[in-house]
Amino acid sequence: MFNPVQETVVGPPTDQSADLAVDVTQLVAVEQWTKQLGVTEAELRLAVAEVGTSADEVRTHLGV
Repeated sequence: MFNPVQETVVGPPTDQSADLAVDVTQLVAVEQWTKQLGVTEAELRLAVAEVGTSADEVRTHLGV
């Protein structure tokens, strides 16, 4: 039986989001991250481009 490797999709932020990745490829996730972090989509995407997808790094970069 074929058992494909399942890719982990990181969804919306939660209280345990410290070790999550910020997913900017899914519109729903982008909307939820921007709401959670209080930033615009452009600010979120720029932060991810500058520091990567680590939620901790993005939060630190954005100062939230």
